[in-house]
Amino acid sequence: MLAKFVVRAVFAALGLWVASVIVPGVHVGDTGTLILAAVLLGVVNALVRPVVFILTLPLTVITLGLFLLVVNAAMIGLVAWLLRGFTVDGLIPGVLAAIVTGVASWIGGMAIRDDRR
Repeated sequence: MLAKFVVRAVFAALGLWVASVIVPGVHVGDTGTLILAAVLLGVVNALVRPVVFILTLPLTVITLGLFLLVVNAAMIGLVAWLLRGFTVDGLIPGVLAAIVTGVASWIGGMAIRDDRR
């Protein structure tokens, strides 16, 4: 269980790093900040995102799920607001960072996939 969280945090950190390289408006201070941002993003996604998801469910249904990109961008923005050294300069960089981080997390999920299903 802890090993899966660590692997997911590593892939989230990798996704945040790639986002900071290719998305203008996303900046990470150093490697320690990057790792802390990935762990904090995991905690925020576990605690805050479900509440925000439920509150925005009607809008998510109306937009056929596209509003989830905004929710994910808001979670990255919350991490940037909480953590000094990690900045996101607006909604569009946040959405692009959410896409890049989501793809990296998806790849990480495929890497640690449980074959018992």
